[in-house]
Amino acid sequence: MGAGKTTVAGLLADAWGVPSRDTDADIEASEGREVSEIFVDSGEAHFRALEAAAVADALATHDGVLSLGGGAVLDPATRELLAGHTVVFLRVGLSDAVKRVGLGVGRPLLLGNVRSRIKALLDERTPVYEAAATLVVDTDDRTPDEVAAHIVEALR
Repeated sequence: MGAGKTTVAGLLADAWGVPSRDTDADIEASEGREVSEIFVDSGEAHFRALEAAAVADALATHDGVLSLGGGAVLDPATRELLAGHTVVFLRVGLSDAVKRVGLGVGRPLLLGNVRSRIKALLDERTPVYEAAATLVVDTDDRTPDEVAAHIVEALR
């Protein structure tokens, strides 16, 4: 959350001349409502099922850069599907994440104390992200352009 996944994915796609796709955007388009509305109206479990299906579809049909929602790799079946693909984990520290997401408006997992919720999510998810990744890139104190350039160089 706040790492710049969608922005960096677009920059990478431009650099490589391929399309970019975002699974959260796919879910919103298919459901006709925002992710935050899905969480509130249908619950996290329903959203996670939609997310797993969206990632599976995108991996099967999309030939380009794919941006996954922050919780996608928590699903073991999704991690299995990602095996054999290049997976970049954009690591963001607590301070930068808090600055980037602000008060968490539109982010249902941040209801309550934003800083403590982001810390809990980072603590819970970082080991899973690192295990799924083939490349880990720190985003703190870097612009999206700098992050994308680092990835392009690292994957040469």
